[in-house]
Amino acid sequence: MYLKRSVDRTAGMTEGSIHCRKLSSRAGLSGMCLCVSSSVVLLRLIATLFTLATFAISASAQTRPSIVHDKSGIHIVAGSLKRDITLANGMLSTKTLSVEGEQVLATDSPEFSFTLYAASPDRKPRGLAPGEGGAIDATPVSGKTDTLTVQGQTSGPVDSTQWVDASVIDGKQWGDLFPHKAISITHKNAAEALTITGIGNALKVSICYETYDGFPVIRKWMKITNTGSHWMKVDNLQIENWTFGVPFSSPTPLTPSERGAVSSLVAMGHQDASRGVILGSEIPSALRNIDNSGAMGYANPYFEWILGPGESFESEPVFEYAYDGQTIKTISGVSTALDRTVEGPFQSFLRKRIGLLADAANLPAPSYNTWSNFGPKVNSAEVEEMAPLAAKAGFKILTLDEGWQRNRFDTEPDPDKFPDLQAAANAVHAAGLRFGLWVSTFRSANSKDLRILPDAASRPGLRRDGGGLGMSFSGPWRQYYVNDLVSMARQYGITYFKQDLSSIRFGDFAEGHESRSLKESLLRGLRGMLQAQDLIRQSVPGVTLEITHEIYWGTPGVPCDLAALKHANLYHIPPNDYSGDGNNKLRYRDQKTAYTVEAHQSDLIAGTLHARQRLYAHRGLPLDALEYYGATTMSFNGSLTPAIQDRQIASWLMGAPMVFAGDLASLTEETLTHYRTRFDLLKRLQQNYGIYDYFEFSGVPSAPTDEGWQ
Repeated sequence: MYLKRSVDRTAGMTEGSIHCRKLSSRAGLSGMCLCVSSSVVLLRLIATLFTLATFAISASAQTRPSIVHDKSGIHIVAGSLKRDITLANGMLSTKTLSVEGEQVLATDSPEFSFTLYAASPDRKPRGLAPGEGGAIDATPVSGKTDTLTVQGQTSGPVDSTQWVDASVIDGKQWGDLFPHKAISITHKNAAEALTITGIGNALKVSICYETYDGFPVIRKWMKITNTGSHWMKVDNLQIENWTFGVPFSSPTPLTPSERGAVSSLVAMGHQDASRGVILGSEIPSALRNIDNSGAMGYANPYFEWILGPGESFESEPVFEYAYDGQTIKTISGVSTALDRTVEGPFQSFLRKRIGLLADAANLPAPSYNTWSNFGPKVNSAEVEEMAPLAAKAGFKILTLDEGWQRNRFDTEPDPDKFPDLQAAANAVHAAGLRFGLWVSTFRSANSKDLRILPDAASRPGLRRDGGGLGMSFSGPWRQYYVNDLVSMARQYGITYFKQDLSSIRFGDFAEGHESRSLKESLLRGLRGMLQAQDLIRQSVPGVTLEITHEIYWGTPGVPCDLAALKHANLYHIPPNDYSGDGNNKLRYRDQKTAYTVEAHQSDLIAGTLHARQRLYAHRGLPLDALEYYGATTMSFNGSLTPAIQDRQIASWLMGAPMVFAGDLASLTEETLTHYRTRFDLLKRLQQNYGIYDYFEFSGVPSAPTDEGWQ
């Protein structure tokens, strides 16, 4: 939430100011600051609110979606968004995609495209046997955040299968390739669905579209079926072949594109900012591609899928969501149609129709995590020391991060540091806190996992820090992992799992696992990990599941996306931020000379700015689902002042619950009490006004700064 008053004048977070913003939000309004300091400002505020209300209502007005098939083609209308699909001249293509009647495409777009190959010899490819495929060793770089040194080499599959006779299959050849066709339109559950099916020689392609009452959106996915008796491979799959034309050709990412993955949400807007289309992809992690022309599909360097006789591949969906409205100057910035849409009806669409799990009201917040400044050396005595301090400060959950496990990677307690994990759990619960636990996707060679499932590790072999073996989510270990976490949740009263460390991006082509090639295993691994989240939640409905940027691809990992939040409650966004921790593996008493008061305060303030910047960069997603380190609960000679504490807390008012990390033993009684006072205020504001549902970035400065964003 944007607070105009400076944090150094802490009284700015009042219930009255929040209530004013709440009323404007309920009216569908955007772009106003919270602080009302005079009757003149109040009158200006009211006038602008009514202006914004008019535009918000007109822009969001919707009619019931419709799908019509007539002689001229297929016409899909969803509010201000219209799509005309033509089947003329043997082609299947989108002729028009328009917003408020204006075409946004530069040219007709074939409805899909992919490349198809035949197997030679014609058989299922053989996976890697034990000892085949080489090995990889991944070791964190000392003193550097989120950096791995990766050594070793994979020898590739021993299998001799070659993929030959490549042919491009796309909408341009629809009539020639698919002599048998069917079009069906169905209506159910406030949605209309269209399926276009083509059946050819040994190949069946179905293209599915959905529209939803109340939302100007068209969602689309594909199903490719091998109906013949031969093995084949698919790659270079494009679900939408858009080329957006001027003046709609300038992309605006609504989540970051970085660290090997492109944004899952990109707006293609008119140059005058009056209207446009939000492109969304539900393809996970680095497997996704949305290019600058607007085309959406799979990233070819990482994607392929092998189909045996009778097998199918069903893609993840993509969608187009229209927005329109005027650009309005407010007293603090500029309110755009895109921002008003993203912060309002679009968030409702993501929750109701895409199925994002974000729910600030039911997430444990604020939370305290042991990683900084305990690291993997954390022990039971330190957890029992931190628990009452965390409770006194007003935290709701204590998450025990890496270090509690035997051999660092397993899910059995370390016998020296945690001789009785139940006692540590009991201490946390006795303090009135929930208990969270860190788990990884690596296991030691003598773990119970590998004793029960000797072939559960991925192949080529992956070793972390010289000890842990990378496990495979595309094999039988996936269900073992689910059962293991469910068992721990029930045994220790765990209501939160933080799942971490990179293994999926290195691939798994082990014989007996699900993947038929190393490249195919990337999507299978991501899908398997996300499916595991669903299975855990089904068995323990009250558990909160977090996945990190590392488990989702690499170290450093990728930003959050739509696919992750369909399956996990929370996502830890990159990078890990140790601002104000000093040496993030040492407790404060072991580094008392690491800081001057002024230097530590500067680092603490920098962490709060980083948090606002990273959360804002993900503004297309529900921000309450994002976790970011950036608030350090550590003080050197009184460096953590009430004003800096307030700055930390205000940085998390962007719709997001809060995570704090640091050494609570460094804090005074006054510092602990001030945290509790502010956390209690936030709890009351959330209960009374639902403040996490009303973060607004339309009409405020265009990006977070350290001047006016606290």
